[in-house]
Amino acid sequence: MTTTEDRTPSALRRGGAATRTRHALGRVLATLARSVAIFVPVFLVATFVTFALRSLSGLSPARIQLGEEATPDAIARVEAQWGLDRPFLVQYWDWFSGVLHGRLGASWTNGADISTLIGLGLGVSLSVATFALLIGVVAGFALGTVSALRHTTWIDRAITGFVTVISVMPAFVVGIVLVAVFAVGLHLFPSAGYVPAREGFGPWLAHITLPAVALSFDVVADVTRQLRTSLIAAYRENYVIGAVVRGLSPRRIFFVHVLRNGLGPALATLGLKFPALVGASVITEWVFGLQGFGRFANDSAQAGDVPAVQGVLVVSIVLVVAFNLIVNLVLARVTPASQRGV
Repeated sequence: MTTTEDRTPSALRRGGAATRTRHALGRVLATLARSVAIFVPVFLVATFVTFALRSLSGLSPARIQLGEEATPDAIARVEAQWGLDRPFLVQYWDWFSGVLHGRLGASWTNGADISTLIGLGLGVSLSVATFALLIGVVAGFALGTVSALRHTTWIDRAITGFVTVISVMPAFVVGIVLVAVFAVGLHLFPSAGYVPAREGFGPWLAHITLPAVALSFDVVADVTRQLRTSLIAAYRENYVIGAVVRGLSPRRIFFVHVLRNGLGPALATLGLKFPALVGASVITEWVFGLQGFGRFANDSAQAGDVPAVQGVLVVSIVLVVAFNLIVNLVLARVTPASQRGV
């Protein structure tokens, strides 16, 4: 019979690693279950409210296709073609069933498939938003870390002043300046347009760089502030003081004790920033001549194309839910407080 004393150190380490892996997997699955339990009702309520907006808006495809002088019989005939003469709950169920299968209906203005139209614009916006988020994360984490490590020095004050300035600069103003300097003046980047990644990584990256930089300023500012504040607070905790007393190196103290405990607020900020970058980029898309998701949403709203607006809202809801789920899973994996269920 094998006892604990008979086990080799390597076997004990393997057993401990397997136990930690099971615990980590359990934490991730528990976080996933809690997130789904929250997000599914939110999605159901949000889609119902989104669909109800069509009835509340008073808009009709007949008014768009036939004009204001249309007769009641013509309006009734067109609305029957679109299924608007059926009970509200029947219409909602048909629409919701289509949403679950990736079908968002047809446009009132041209009859085109809304899923296809949104897909074309969403690819542009996701490219810009993802790159903007990457720039914001890298720059924000670097500035926030340096500011916290050099707390109360001139470096800290300079970084704080810099992020304060960029946080109040509108993205479209930054975009115009970037175009004037780097596109028109220095000819380093194209001033407008978009090239899909499948047509070449270099041209794709060149076309999304300036709009991504313009959108990233707000992310840089928020991540820097959140990380600086949380890291400074973490340095004052008793467990960090205890690590210093035990003689641990500053590098180990920072990466093992301070950074992991200070990541939470900064990561939580990203959960709100990415969907906002996708949805609020309409002005930047106008500046850089991009036919993106935000511009499609704006054009659809102005045209009174209710199904297209509903499709935009549904996709926005999915983006918010999906990205927050990813952030929650990352938080559960890397932050000690989340791992303890706090």
